[in-house]
Amino acid sequence: MAHVFPSAEWLQALNDKLNSDEKYARIAKNWEGDIMFDIEPDGPLTRPMKLYLDLWHGKSRKAFILDEGQESEPSPAFVLSAPYGNFARVIKGELDPMQAMITRKLRVQGSMAYMMRNVPVVLDFVRCAQEVETELL
Repeated sequence: MAHVFPSAEWLQALNDKLNSDEKYARIAKNWEGDIMFDIEPDGPLTRPMKLYLDLWHGKSRKAFILDEGQESEPSPAFVLSAPYGNFARVIKGELDPMQAMITRKLRVQGSMAYMMRNVPVVLDFVRCAQEVETELL
């Protein structure tokens, strides 16, 4: 069953994939850093959305969508910001995630040096996201 990106169902499917994928667990065993996707309105997405994942040593400890006006917002180690279309292109495999970060099509807040030292983790995370059955808006 395909899950609409972005949605709570899609995020839960990604969370489940990350927690059940042996390759990701092995590659990301030393990763320490939660991440938030700040998806800006673009095309069919008419309001901003923030998706949060607490990634720690090859597992996703928590995953949720931040509600607009939420009292307290987490301060993740990494925030990736981009218009909806750029996130959609990464998920469809049309935009290389590392190239997107370098060219600022995906803007990174947090240690770019840490990301660059952990390219295999980043790429395998994206592989997992691409393997979630996804329906775009």
